[in-house]
Amino acid sequence: MCHPGWRRALLAARRLDDLARLRRVRDRIDREYARPLDVLALAVAADLAAGLLSREFTLAYGASPYAYLLKRRAERARAAVLFRTQG
Repeated sequence: MCHPGWRRALLAARRLDDLARLRRVRDRIDREYARPLDVLALAVAADLAAGLLSREFTLAYGASPYAYLLKRRAERARAAVLFRTQG
């Protein structure tokens, strides 16, 4: 029989791996916000199902991947307008 602590350690390691995948997805959205991105392409790159990616991303970051992408695009557009008006 396995030691009880091993199961907890395995679950914790899986959770860290999942969080690392979600962070890579978030970083890709931040980097490639100007390109056409869809949840399916992000999920394939993260080796996750699209529905699972969407649920887990929403739990981790408080917004769906698409909503996060739109938020980033709006932030960058506001920053560009501000830069042009000040420059």
